[in-house]
Amino acid sequence: MSVAARQSRVSALLPGLDVEALLVTSAENCRYLAGFAASNAAFVAADSPLYVTDSRYATAVAEQCRDLEVVLDRDAAAGAVRAAARAGVTRLGFEAHAVTVADQRRLDEIARVAGITLIAVGQVVEPLRAIKDDEEIEHLKEACVVTERALARVVAEVRVGLTERWLAARLEFLMCEEGAEAAGFPSIVATGDSSAEPHHEPTDREVCAGDLLKIDCGARVRGYHADMTRTYVVGRPAHTWQTEIHELVGQAAAAGRAAVAPGVALVAIDRASRDVIDGAGHALHFGHGLGHGIGLEIHEAPMIGPSATGTLCENMTVTVEPGIYLPGLGGVRIEDSLVVTSDGATSLTSTNRELLVLG
Repeated sequence: MSVAARQSRVSALLPGLDVEALLVTSAENCRYLAGFAASNAAFVAADSPLYVTDSRYATAVAEQCRDLEVVLDRDAAAGAVRAAARAGVTRLGFEAHAVTVADQRRLDEIARVAGITLIAVGQVVEPLRAIKDDEEIEHLKEACVVTERALARVVAEVRVGLTERWLAARLEFLMCEEGAEAAGFPSIVATGDSSAEPHHEPTDREVCAGDLLKIDCGARVRGYHADMTRTYVVGRPAHTWQTEIHELVGQAAAAGRAAVAPGVALVAIDRASRDVIDGAGHALHFGHGLGHGIGLEIHEAPMIGPSATGTLCENMTVTVEPGIYLPGLGGVRIEDSLVVTSDGATSLTSTNRELLVLG
């Protein structure tokens, strides 16, 4: 889908919001609508859309956004309000979830001087972003391939004595070497009982023989994020408890992946995995949701959890990531990225999900 088509889809929603145009300040939404990434940007969605950034991007934006009116202003949001006023807009919606209270007060004053009324609206662009077009899915596939290649290389280097921090840094370097723009998020490398922390931050703790080693990582390619987790044991065969929880998580992950299909309630997908874990007596050891959407953000709609609402649609891209975390011992998570197809789902990640012994 072209950026012009995306812009038209947003414009078609404006009458229902009782606004003439929409001020977009979310960085990801600006990129989605303009096809251009900048650290300072705003977008005015209207019949005649415009993009605002600053002079640092003047050359690049002129080359990449030839069919879009571009305004250069160091204060992108304020510049967008003033540009909308010059275009005759009197009722300008803004993304309430993407604007701080302080920024709203500042923009209200600018709008008042410009003769515009600002109207807070809910999420408009995000629901459109949840369903990916073919080009976006290709970017996500590429990000997953890069992630898997980098993980395979770092796994081959794992040995007793390496630190979590070293492994995380090495993994992110290898992602870039394999073709990523950058890591999509700070890699989680957790060894020993630290693996019982779902979002552990790597430290200088060394990997010891018999440790579980949990690695949660994802590359960013063309702005799109992969997300995958695998759990290993290092130095010697696993203890019985390690094998047991890994097998349970593997069963839960398989059940969750099998449940992913268009029209299926998000809460039902969570339940498919969670019932496996709860039924084995580990309900208290799986506290987070089953998954989330991936795309221009690492966590985006739809969210899959026990209180989720809504259903899956074809071409949504989501993760399935059940886990069991035993405080003081260790934890296991197995996570894959999937794309919803017309009759089910295809996993974009396929790296071995078994409890492999490394080092």
